[in-house]
This record gives sequence, C-alpha cells and structure tokens, in this order.
Amino acid sequence: MVESLPDLIRRWQAGWGASRGFRPAEESRGGLHVLLEQPDRHREVIALSAEPDVLRGLAEEVAAAERPTWLTVPTNRPEEVEAIVREAGLKLRDAREALMTIPLRRHPTRPAPPPYTAAATRNGAVCETVLRHPDSGVAARGTMAVLGADAVADRIETVPEHRRRGLGSVVMSSLAENAVAHGASTGILVATEDGQQLYSALGWTTRATVLIAQSPAG
Repeated sequence: MVESLPDLIRRWQAGWGASRGFRPAEESRGGLHVLLEQPDRHREVIALSAEPDVLRGLAEEVAAAERPTWLTVPTNRPEEVEAIVREAGLKLRDAREALMTIPLRRHPTRPAPPPYTAAATRNGAVCETVLRHPDSGVAARGTMAVLGADAVADRIETVPEHRRRGLGSVVMSSLAENAVAHGASTGILVATEDGQQLYSALGWTTRATVLIAQSPAG
C-alpha cells in the first residue's frame, strides 16, 4: 500500500527531530509545530496539507510570529503553495528541496575507497557514519535515525576538499546497511538541490517538492 503524503511527512519529521534532539512536534491546525530555539529559527511549522484553507491559516500564523519562524511545505502543487505563501507576506527561499524515499534493501553498496576509512557508531536511535582521511581527518559524515521500520537520513556532509570522490555515496551506503541491521526497511530524507542528484543516482525516489518560507521576523 502506498503511504499518504501526510503520513510520510509525520514519519520524516519524527526521524529528523530524533536525529537533531528536538522536542516532539505538536500537531494542530493541519501542521506539525516544532520548537527549535535557534537564533534564526525559533520555531518551525511543517504543513501536513497544502489545501488552501489549511495552508493560509499556517502561513498567517507564521507571518504573525514575533520570533523567527519557518514554514515548510511538502507538496505536489508547488506553484499554488508559492502563491499562498507570498500572499501571506512570507519570504520564500529560492531553492526547492525534495522529500525522497527508498526501500533500504535496494540501496547500493559503496565501500570506502582507499585511503579513506569508514566508522559507524550508534547513540540510541541515531547512527552516525564518519569517513576519515589519514592525513586530513574527517572527510564526510552523516546520520540516520531509526524509528521502527523507518530510517531518516540527515546532515549528509562532505568536506569541500574531499568532494567529487563519491564519499557521499559511501556514507549513505553505510547508514543504509546499519539501518537495515536494526530493522528498518524504508529510507526517508529531505534533500537540497545539490543532494537530489546524488540520492536519485542511488535509487531514491522524489515523493514531493519541499518549499521553505520564513517569517518577516526572520
């Protein structure tokens, strides 16, 4: 059975929040409300629906926030969402992101190329993979939170001087293998524009476009 987009959004947010140590989201008014307490991102509202009435209410809430607040909207109707968000007076980020999934057992295997070495550690539900170079130390890293059958990848990063060597694929391979070993079957993530090319090449499928807007206070 194909999962609904709202269900997929909830599952992604739960893993993303676990990966970063955020408090559990509060669900109300058609959105997930997350307290981040960061200087430029005090709260984030993640829309579970792009229906105009629901989205207008969330956008107006974010626009009225006194502290920096973000509105994140996964949708398959991005142009309609953009119009509603702009009408509310929010500042829309230019770059569109993507909500993506994969059956983890289909994830390709990518060993670390010499002289790099990979090490995986686990802290509660969160696994981290770190690639190191013998001369310059940490070259790439990433995390994946395993919650039941879901594994949510987050903060996949490669140090600039080590890019274009396939290290992101190695990190993802290690994380996927570890997640499967701990009972996960579905990988979920939100990818930046740069990341989408990597994940698509590894077999991830785009499920929705993700638009992000900020309150005037931000």
